[in-house]
Amino acid sequence: MLNKIIHFSLQNRLLVLVASILLLIGGTYTAFHTEVDVFPDLNAPTVVVMTEAGGMAAEEVEQLVTFPIETAVNGATGVRRVRSSSTTGFSVVWVEFDWDTDIYLARQIVSEKLATVGEDLPDNVGNPTLGPQSSILGELLIMGLTADSTSMLDLRTLADWTIRSRLLSTGGVAQVAVLGGDIKEYQILLHPERMKHYGVTLGEVMAVTRGMNQNTNGGVIYEYGNEYIVRGVVSTDNVRQMARSVVKTVDGAPVTLEDIADVQVGAQQPKLGLASEKGKPAVLITVTKQPNTGTIELTEKLEAALKDLQKNLPADVKVSTDIFRQSRFIESSIGNVQESLYEGAIFVVIVLFLFLANTRTTIISLVTLPLSLVVAILVLHYMGLSINTMSLGGMAIAIGSLVDDAIVDVENVWKHLRENRMLPAGERKPVLDVVFHASREVRMPILNSTLIIVVSFVPLFFLSGMEGRMLVPLGIAFIVSLFASTVVALTLTPVLCSYLLGGDFKKNGLPKEAFVAVWMKKHYERGLLWALEHKRTVLGGTIALFIVALGAFFTLGHSFLPPFNEGSFTINVSSLPGISLEESDKIGRQAEELLLTIPEIKTVARKTGRAELDEHALGVNVSEIEAPFELDGRSHQEVLEEVRHKLSVLTGANIEIGQPISHRIDAMLSGTQANIAIKLFGDDLNKMFSLGNQIKEAVSDVEGIADLNVEQQIERPELKIIPRWEMLAKYGISLAQFNEFVTVNMAGEVVSQVYEKGKSFNLVVRAAEDNRGSMERIKDLMIDDAQGRKIPLSYVARVESSMGPNTINRENVKRKIVISANTSGRDLRSVVNDIQTRVNEKIQLPEGYHIEYGGQFESEQAASRTLLLTSLMSIVVIFLLLYMQFRNASQSGVILLNLPLALIGGVFALLCTTGEVSIPAIIGFISLFGIATRNGMLLISHYNTLRDEQGMGLRESILRGSLDRLNPILMTALSSALALIPLALRGGLPGNEIQSPMAKVILGGLLTSTFLNAFVIPIVYELMNRKKSDANKQFLCLKSEVTDNIR
Repeated sequence: MLNKIIHFSLQNRLLVLVASILLLIGGTYTAFHTEVDVFPDLNAPTVVVMTEAGGMAAEEVEQLVTFPIETAVNGATGVRRVRSSSTTGFSVVWVEFDWDTDIYLARQIVSEKLATVGEDLPDNVGNPTLGPQSSILGELLIMGLTADSTSMLDLRTLADWTIRSRLLSTGGVAQVAVLGGDIKEYQILLHPERMKHYGVTLGEVMAVTRGMNQNTNGGVIYEYGNEYIVRGVVSTDNVRQMARSVVKTVDGAPVTLEDIADVQVGAQQPKLGLASEKGKPAVLITVTKQPNTGTIELTEKLEAALKDLQKNLPADVKVSTDIFRQSRFIESSIGNVQESLYEGAIFVVIVLFLFLANTRTTIISLVTLPLSLVVAILVLHYMGLSINTMSLGGMAIAIGSLVDDAIVDVENVWKHLRENRMLPAGERKPVLDVVFHASREVRMPILNSTLIIVVSFVPLFFLSGMEGRMLVPLGIAFIVSLFASTVVALTLTPVLCSYLLGGDFKKNGLPKEAFVAVWMKKHYERGLLWALEHKRTVLGGTIALFIVALGAFFTLGHSFLPPFNEGSFTINVSSLPGISLEESDKIGRQAEELLLTIPEIKTVARKTGRAELDEHALGVNVSEIEAPFELDGRSHQEVLEEVRHKLSVLTGANIEIGQPISHRIDAMLSGTQANIAIKLFGDDLNKMFSLGNQIKEAVSDVEGIADLNVEQQIERPELKIIPRWEMLAKYGISLAQFNEFVTVNMAGEVVSQVYEKGKSFNLVVRAAEDNRGSMERIKDLMIDDAQGRKIPLSYVARVESSMGPNTINRENVKRKIVISANTSGRDLRSVVNDIQTRVNEKIQLPEGYHIEYGGQFESEQAASRTLLLTSLMSIVVIFLLLYMQFRNASQSGVILLNLPLALIGGVFALLCTTGEVSIPAIIGFISLFGIATRNGMLLISHYNTLRDEQGMGLRESILRGSLDRLNPILMTALSSALALIPLALRGGLPGNEIQSPMAKVILGGLLTSTFLNAFVIPIVYELMNRKKSDANKQFLCLKSEVTDNIR
């Protein structure tokens, strides 16, 4: 089959060349039109159900809204976890499905389940709404609106009705959340004393206002051959006209709304959240994209839309888009990986030129690179995968290995052409025949070495969950580009060899060997002869090195993924629940001012509280600050330490520092925006909070722990209005009337809409602030009895001050409180192990309470187990592939000696750099095993050829074979290793963080395995075959003795 492929290529050289050029052009075009993103889609299929429950306390929201929704969705097909948060007036339920569930199916399942819940929810609760379909990497832009003279009310109206609607109409946008400023509403503020004076009841006011401001339909009339539509135009946006609406007539005189209430335009109360930019009040607009939408392209569209909008905005309104832009991280990440790709390719060129010292052979070998990469991009495109740092990283790691097959083929063809050129003119074979026979000779080692490397990457495809989503594209890119390079080596390389190397050269035949190759062979021969004479010393030293490396491996720390450098901090500042929005705003502004004193941080933006129907259900006591930074002279870690130090002066506030994407990944894995989540489950919130603080105390001195916080789930002040039942009965007030009185006077009721130039605003009825601003004023509010008389509320109800929960978080239908922490300066697994030990020793949990641990370390443990089992399987498969080629178990075993030799360098590379084994580093070790076996295969197959076909002795075949194969072995190893240097050295740059540990391991492992392989394999091969030859000699002696005796 392979012979036919090579033969076909050489017979149809022009076809192969044209096809390659077309592939190159098509692939390059596709590369520029394929979606670019920072990571593959990492999102666990999650459906968010949000329900507004106007003014309800957290406990009521939990019992009446959250619990029925949770119960409905809990038993649904494929649901793996249900989390919820019940806070004042708002319920959010996150329904998480198995990783392989289609998101549209998940949404359909949840919608069907919610259909049954609708009837069970209270009347004053909104409909449960599904959050827009988005992903953790979906938040792509945060914009800030600030103004000098425009009011915050007008600025918010502008954001809601002009900017938001324009951005939402851009294809690919899932959601635009607006936070900050004042939401405009039309208000009817009742004055109880005026109502008493005119004898107007609340029922009468509500009867008038509920139908207010709505046009009526008067049918049609026909006149003069025309049809006229009749409209009763009652709707108005004029406050004066609304105020003149008649409520009732007393003694023939009309009583209007303005007699008993203030009718005005005002800001919505209560405020759910505030926003600021650089410490100045602002409106923040967060744009979330739909899945499978190109971030960079969409950001460009949004910026074009904003530029267009800017022309029609008031002159003093400034729009800033530099607060958070995911495209900036993507561009720098992709740019860094591409740079590593190009620099790796330059290293490959240098290695080839040094060893081949011939421009033509170097060009032939290098043609493989663009073709293989283009094929990988085409395959990714047609599999529906984006170009991201992972797929580019796979290509960057493969770049050195891509030229290996071509090198082996070119080197062999070159050698055969030189030998052919040395023959007398009459005996020379045609160039095509020489190229065919030379390529045929190396076809099996080329294919087998590719298969072995592919098999070593297979464990990647067994990873599930987020780590699988993240790393599988890397494996696909690596394997596809490697296979493509093999196909190129079997088709295009022979064709180019026949064209470029088959012509007439100088009289001396083909050029001489390169100076570097000659010099290396001379010194290697001496070293090899010394090693063969001192076998025990070499083997003993190697075994000692391996034992040291193995010991060092077990001292290395463990982490899931290396820390990212996203160029932005996301800082959560949470103060005590029950604090007012104004006080919380002051703390947030203080934090902003402190951050702006750090030279690397040029701008900050803060969200305090939440936007309407926003799944990030933050209370008004929580501020989230985005602080983009630009490193200048100091490292990421140093800036982070300064941020921690500066913010430590804030009293009464918990500080959590993360990065935009990292903390969303944490939130997806454990439901908490931190590396480690200690989840305490129970029933009594106060008991849980005190236990949480005991746990915090117990683990606070664990080395390497940072940002240790207990969730602020403590009680907040409440006012309870409790009816006196016998007094209600005495005054003939029904419970429905009592409820309506409390709702309208205190929270206010939206009775209608006011339409103003295509915009709609709420019309709200409630008591004026003067009459409801304190406990005493509430007691003095006037309620109507059955006869229409006004009596103070204190006659029929008690107004008491008490405490109630602020937020109730649940997971799998059980209340929980989270003690969260990040790590700093120490690996994740060690910190978690210490935490678990402390908690087990010091914390005694009451009955019905239990602790679970969540976070990245869970994924790390699961992934490590999977990789360990599957890599053992892949080593067995590699052994079987070797056995198929050599038909000799001991020789296959000798080749696998490269694995421990490679391990030595990999471990020392980690020891000298990060000191941690992360999932990418483990994958580095696995892929290293495949790449390292290639050298041993080349040596042993050549030894066997020399002994079997040319009848050489054992020592002579080892010396000759090792020197013959030195060139291709060094070229393939050095091109694979040196191509990784840019990735290995630039681990701190955005985009390189995940590939860097892999590159370090492969680089270190290849250097030691290549160096030791050149001496250890010849020694072991000689030892193994000498025993055989000694046994053969003894057998022959015995045989001759027996025949002599018989005679």
